[in-house]
Amino acid sequence: MDRRSFFGTGIAAGAAVTATKDAKAQGKRMFKLKYAPHFGMFRENAGDDLLDQLQFMADQGFTAMEDNGMMSRPVDIQEKIARKMEQLNMTMGVFVANADFANKTFIKRENRDMLVDKVKAAVEVSKRVNAKWTTVVPDAYDNNIEWDYQTANVIENLKWCADVCEPSGLVMVLESLNPWKDHPGLFLTKIPQAYMICRAVNSPSCKILDDLYHQQITEGNLIPNMDMAWDEIAYFQMGDNPGRKEPTTGEINYKNVFKHIHDKGYTGVMGMEHGNSKPGKKGEMAVIEAYAACDDF
Repeated sequence: MDRRSFFGTGIAAGAAVTATKDAKAQGKRMFKLKYAPHFGMFRENAGDDLLDQLQFMADQGFTAMEDNGMMSRPVDIQEKIARKMEQLNMTMGVFVANADFANKTFIKRENRDMLVDKVKAAVEVSKRVNAKWTTVVPDAYDNNIEWDYQTANVIENLKWCADVCEPSGLVMVLESLNPWKDHPGLFLTKIPQAYMICRAVNSPSCKILDDLYHQQITEGNLIPNMDMAWDEIAYFQMGDNPGRKEPTTGEINYKNVFKHIHDKGYTGVMGMEHGNSKPGKKGEMAVIEAYAACDDF
C-alpha cells in the first residue's frame, strides 16, 4: 500500500495550510513536522493535570502527542484526553500495545491467542482516542531455538495480529530497540530486520517505528537506512545519544535528519521519546527551543 494513504494528501494538505495561516496570524510557533511530546515532559510549566499539559503543548506549537501508557488509563480519562486533543486539533501518536521485555512472546506459536487478545484491546483503545498507530515490540529471543524459526513465528503471529487491526485501520509499528545500553536480549534490534519482517507480513497494519535514538546506538547510518526502509516506515521517534535527551544534546545532527524526513514528504508523527537534559521550567523551555532550532531549515 502507498504510504501516502496512511496520512492523506489533498484535503489534509489544504487543512494544514489553513491551520498554518491561522496560527501565524495569532503569532503562534509553527513547526514543520508533527513533533509529539508526552505527558510529564512539561509538567513544571503546565502542572499535573493532563488536559492542562495538552493545552501547554498546543500553546507552544506542538500539533501531536504520544502516550505509551494510554492502554492502562481508565476509560473516562482516555475519553477526556481524546476530546481535548480534538478541541486542540492535535494528532494522537503511538501508545504501546505490547512491550513485555522479560518474556518470549512473539517467537512462540502458543502465544498467538494472547497476542491477538492484546491487539483486540488496542483496537478498542485506538477507536476511543482516535489513534492510528500502536507500538509493538516482539520481546525477547530464545537462545535454545534456531533464529530462523523464531523469525518465522514472529511473522506468523504478526499476520494474525494484522488481520485484527486491518478493519479498523490501526497500524502496528514495530520498534527495533538497541541491544547494548537499554534493552539487551530482545529479538528486534535493527531497521533492516524490521523491514524484512514487514515485507513478509505484507499488511498495511504492520509497519516500522524508526526510533532514531536506538538506531544510532545499534547501527548508525540513520538516513541511508531510513531511505532503504522508507516504504515500510510509518512512524518516527527520537532522542539524542548519548543520554537520550532532546536534540542538540548529543551526536545526532537532528537538523539534517528532520530536513531529510520533511523533504521526503513525511507528514506523520515524530515522537519525542526522551528525557529533558535540564531540570525545572527552564529545562522544559530548553527542550522546546531545541526543537525550534532543529526545525529551522
